[in-house]
Amino acid sequence: MNPSLSRRNFFKTSGVVSTSALLGSTSLVGCGSGSTADLSTAEQIALTATQAVAALKSGRLSATSYVTTLIARAKTVSDLNAMITLDEVGALAAAKQFDVDRAAGKTLGALAGLPIVVKDNINTKGMKTTGGTYSLRNFQPSSNAPSLQKLIDAGAIVLGKTNLHEWAFGITSTNFTLGIDPISKYATRPCKNPYDTSRIPGGSSGGTAVALAARFAPAGLGTDTGGSTRVPASFCGVAGFRPSVGDGVGQGRRYVDTNAVLPISTTRDTIGPMARTVADLALLDAVIYDSVTPTARSLKGLKIGIPSSFWAELDDSVATVATVAKQKLADAGVVFVEADLDGVMTLNGDISFQIALHEPVAAIPAYLVANGAPVTTVQAVSDQVASPDVQGAFSAILGDVYGSAYAEVIATKRPALQKLYADYFTNNGVEAVLFPTTILPAPGIDVVNGSSTLSYTVNDVTQTGKNTFSTCIRNTDPCTNAGIPSVSIPAGLTTSGLPVGMQIDGPLGSDANLLSIAMGMEEVWGSLTAPTI
Repeated sequence: MNPSLSRRNFFKTSGVVSTSALLGSTSLVGCGSGSTADLSTAEQIALTATQAVAALKSGRLSATSYVTTLIARAKTVSDLNAMITLDEVGALAAAKQFDVDRAAGKTLGALAGLPIVVKDNINTKGMKTTGGTYSLRNFQPSSNAPSLQKLIDAGAIVLGKTNLHEWAFGITSTNFTLGIDPISKYATRPCKNPYDTSRIPGGSSGGTAVALAARFAPAGLGTDTGGSTRVPASFCGVAGFRPSVGDGVGQGRRYVDTNAVLPISTTRDTIGPMARTVADLALLDAVIYDSVTPTARSLKGLKIGIPSSFWAELDDSVATVATVAKQKLADAGVVFVEADLDGVMTLNGDISFQIALHEPVAAIPAYLVANGAPVTTVQAVSDQVASPDVQGAFSAILGDVYGSAYAEVIATKRPALQKLYADYFTNNGVEAVLFPTTILPAPGIDVVNGSSTLSYTVNDVTQTGKNTFSTCIRNTDPCTNAGIPSVSIPAGLTTSGLPVGMQIDGPLGSDANLLSIAMGMEEVWGSLTAPTI
């Protein structure tokens, strides 16, 4: 069978509406509408998650109206390729049930009818979990990932599953599985940045970020191994949270979703909330972690570290936004401690791929077997990978190119990185470190390779031939190997109108405090202008 032709059936509808470049049509059937209460369509689309929950609980907005509005919006901007599955039937049924329950005076959960989107590598009981890869095109897990289940139990309504870099192995979200031109072999339906559709949204949680920025979901879930909630957050002007993972499998892990997410690294992988505001991240985190939602910290007198390794060689447009953002924090009373994390980039380079390209050797089969997937081996997945850059990653996994280095990394090098961070926070008396999430704004889409090389400007000098993946994750990757929490916060727009995020990392287990600090920064920087789509 011709692989390109067989991908016409990659997504099949079963009570859901799905999109694929190879279906021949992206038109979706209308779903009807309910009362819009006191809020106009424009007002509904603009709601943050926190605002939406308040409106839903008060009765000013019906869940049926809200879900209807968001689904219509998703259809309007479907050419952004943010969604793999749009569960119109299921979401509307859940919304109608919420409205019935609220009218009957039943106790409402903390998320009270809040619509969310979920990255398509996170297990969902009611929808397929494809990982954006052909071997799992019809895979249906039997249960929801625990973190997602907690959101649903609190009243969240899942609108659908979002697009991603194939198997989450990349940072562009240019997924060839959704469509390949039969002659050129180029990707025909890359995920697109709402601020500039010629540019990537980042990845691998690109679809979730696009859904938020395009205003057809107020919040959602991504996953993060080396930056996958925060890179797309930065590129798309939204907020992304990576919680603590500690030693990766036990001590210090905030969210526990064992064998419930398509894996890359059991040490580094984690689900992470994404939303348009940090306050909304905190709302979702409190539900997942069963804790009290933190409030914004006063920034006066707050000591924040500025490690120069993360501020070096910034694209000029990012440097401008970051400098202004830093000054605004100083004006708000933040005390900056200029102290580098000496050797952090070199040490991280000795750890990152050694973990991320060895652990899948065992983690992928373990997940597939535990979930009754239609394939059970790395080879079977690799044989049907469509994206050129992801084929390269799977080749490295199949060859176990870092197998001989792994034991030393886990035994000595990763603990050394963790100690470097812990000592930095203690010795400098700082509660967090601050730097730009990514060293450049969103680069252009590469439909030929998915991810290859890029150019940007540093001090008016053009840097060429830079590896896209390593460049985009330079600042987001080290904290993932240290196991500490991290937040990306929208900080401003370049003169070309592209979003820039600022990242803060904190000590292991300081998640709630880090979110509280991030909320304080968010109040200083304000919200970004929505993209014009």
